[in-house]
Amino acid sequence: MPGENLTRIEAAERKAVVQTHSYEVKLDLTTGPEVFRSETKVTFSATPGASTFIDFITKTVHSVKLNGAELDVAAVSDGVRIQLPGLQASNTLVVIADALYTNTGEGLHRFVDPVDGEVYLYSQFEVPDSRRVFAVFEQPDLKASFQFTVTTPSDWTVISNSPTPEPIFSGPIDGESLKDSVTYVFDPTPVLSSYITAIIAGPYRGETSELTSADGRTIPLGVYARKSLVPYLDADYIFEKTRQGFAFYEAKFGYPYPFAKYDQVFVPEFNAGAMENAGAVTHTEAYVFRSKVTDAVRERRVVTILHELAHMWFGDLVTMKWWNDLWLNESFAEYASTLATAEATEWAEAWATFASTEKSWAYNQDQLPSTHPIVADIRDLEDVQVNFDGITYAKGASVLKQLVAWVGQGAFLAGVHEYFVKHEYSNTELVDLLSELEKTSGRDLADWSQKWLETAGVNTLRPEFSVDADGRFSSFAVLQSAAPDYPTIRPHRLAIGFYTLTDDTLSRTHRVELDVDGERTEVAELVGLAQPDLILLNDDDLAYAKIRLDERSLQTVIAHLGKIDSELARSIVWGAVWDATRDAEAKASDFVQLVLNNVGAETGSTTMRTALNQLVLSVGAYVAPAKQEAQGVAAADGVWNLAQQAEPGSDAQFQFVKVFAQLARTDAQLAIVAGLRDGSVTLPGLEVDTDLGWELLQSLVVGGKAGSDEIDAALAGDNTASGNQAAAHARAALPTPEGKAAAWASVVEQEGAPNLIVRATGAGFQRAHDTALLKPYIAKYFDSLRTIWDTRSYAIAAGLINGLYPFTLASQELADATREWVDANPEPAALRRLVVENLARVERALKVQAADA
Repeated sequence: MPGENLTRIEAAERKAVVQTHSYEVKLDLTTGPEVFRSETKVTFSATPGASTFIDFITKTVHSVKLNGAELDVAAVSDGVRIQLPGLQASNTLVVIADALYTNTGEGLHRFVDPVDGEVYLYSQFEVPDSRRVFAVFEQPDLKASFQFTVTTPSDWTVISNSPTPEPIFSGPIDGESLKDSVTYVFDPTPVLSSYITAIIAGPYRGETSELTSADGRTIPLGVYARKSLVPYLDADYIFEKTRQGFAFYEAKFGYPYPFAKYDQVFVPEFNAGAMENAGAVTHTEAYVFRSKVTDAVRERRVVTILHELAHMWFGDLVTMKWWNDLWLNESFAEYASTLATAEATEWAEAWATFASTEKSWAYNQDQLPSTHPIVADIRDLEDVQVNFDGITYAKGASVLKQLVAWVGQGAFLAGVHEYFVKHEYSNTELVDLLSELEKTSGRDLADWSQKWLETAGVNTLRPEFSVDADGRFSSFAVLQSAAPDYPTIRPHRLAIGFYTLTDDTLSRTHRVELDVDGERTEVAELVGLAQPDLILLNDDDLAYAKIRLDERSLQTVIAHLGKIDSELARSIVWGAVWDATRDAEAKASDFVQLVLNNVGAETGSTTMRTALNQLVLSVGAYVAPAKQEAQGVAAADGVWNLAQQAEPGSDAQFQFVKVFAQLARTDAQLAIVAGLRDGSVTLPGLEVDTDLGWELLQSLVVGGKAGSDEIDAALAGDNTASGNQAAAHARAALPTPEGKAAAWASVVEQEGAPNLIVRATGAGFQRAHDTALLKPYIAKYFDSLRTIWDTRSYAIAAGLINGLYPFTLASQELADATREWVDANPEPAALRRLVVENLARVERALKVQAADA
């Protein structure tokens, strides 16, 4: 709607006029399934005589009272903004309205549990969605205290940023004579930005505990989920990781936890991994494990728990002034959580996980046409919505890791401590952090900031050397290059490792750490040393750069990658070979063989999962089209062999079975899948539980060996939220024109499907052994784009635009049609960016296919 897209200029103009002090928000959540009553009282100071607006996306505004005077609702409210004329030096505004629940994961999300019919609510306000719940100056630099009063059914739990008080009896609920209502009056919060406030309400159940903060306070802890998921909630483990994180951060930051309590709630139909609401973190329910999950997912949950905890300091206590510094919030939390995971928990190889997932994500994002400097130019809310990307999270965290190597960890953490002390409960810009780091490190960071934070693109590093007759280096240099469109050559602090094959193990036998700058850096200290079997630039993964292997090193890893005795080094090598493949410098068919020959020896769960996902992408889109069928069959057979050879009951066995189900396509392979599902084929130690059963069924549906009847039967046995999402995926994967048409219609032509059903439908829609099924949707997709963008919320629109783009085709026809749409549609910028990124994926696939041919 007009007015929803707040611009940076509007925010700056409003900040110049207004300073907020407090909000008193009353919510009545007993008024029915579609709307809730919201009353907001805001106190704020302003420039006398000025006018401004407050944000509030509503169904109906009942009254607006400014400084005691009733305003004409029709004149001042358009359902998105409320105009506030004639302000005084001190102002009180009271707005009463009806607002809408959503099922999109934005604002106040409402979910009905299919297991027991119970209703669950949670708020998700980042970026601009507290305005869907109460009247608010929706920008991060207008902080205030928030006092919430919430009326709910008496059997509900209510969680907010302040500790939950004892409820007050309110009376019977209209139309529900069997239920009474109660009211919770929360204490005011410390000064916060509106996007980290929270309301979570429903019959959530869980466990409570406590810890002692560094300043001696007792901090209550809570872990909650839906009633039907509580049997799977491992609260003790979550409390243990939380305590480890508290102790680590309070010691490293030298600043005690800044809020009164810490609750973590696992909520249904959540769009992201988690959200850092102050003292009231929400997590995706995917982290409540009702079935077996990979160790990679278990580790990721720990990193997520510690990521959100880090935000309590960096993001909640000290908050960015405007969204161009969103990266500071997310990059810091990503770096700090990996550091804490590696040093404070049992997941000691977290930096290997970081290298295989975050770095890979960052390198991919940084080579898209939509790449941008880490400090992004955020003109408006639509810009920031699409900026929760691999630059903001992963490249930023990688560059922070490089900065720590540059200034030293002690100086970095000392600067962070000073930053928290100086800017507590306020808003900052990048310069505020850098100035503290300059003081503690003694380094001038202006040039570093300009090259690393204010320019885009990733550099590539290669070794160049000569060897004498005795096999010793007579010269050694590191060459640095940049992409033509992003020519910045940067300084890197990195290590070079030499690895030697001895007794069937590749071990590091030499390491040198140095500064690399310019297009060529001589490494004199390596001259005279014998050439090893493997030269690994960026050993220990200190730098942010793609690396290349020399020919001898490449042949070593093709034969012996799994024998490298360092999980981190293996992860770096996997990434280097994958980058060369994506850049069409190595053949995708060779990468497939590299994975099949070496992944069985990989012990890192996340590294294994990443390599297997890259295998699936390679045989589906990167191998030359003429080879794809044969390569896909061979890959599936290879992965099934690995599953049979894996240790019974192991994480590796589990991963190989899951990927085999994705790849299976021949009658013989699908017969194995069917046998695994019905129990006629078994592997020692493998249990086919509910979620794995769904994955096997989806494989059979894609292969034409199961259909609607089997999907209906499976759903009847698992009529849960997860079951409904899995069934939506399976139905969208039906390999018939009618199946694809029904999937398309269910989310494009019909509105109302919740966010995770949209996501699951897109994932199933993409799956097709016969890609001709998707060709009719090239034209349909582009014909629908503007309508989707103009009529759906951002979360749903982005889910449809990315989920239904028929990338599975990866053809010139798709690339041409996409380019034609992009050329004809310069605006809106955020929509165009999503489409441009999909075009880049197809163009890269075509380039890699050509190299493989």
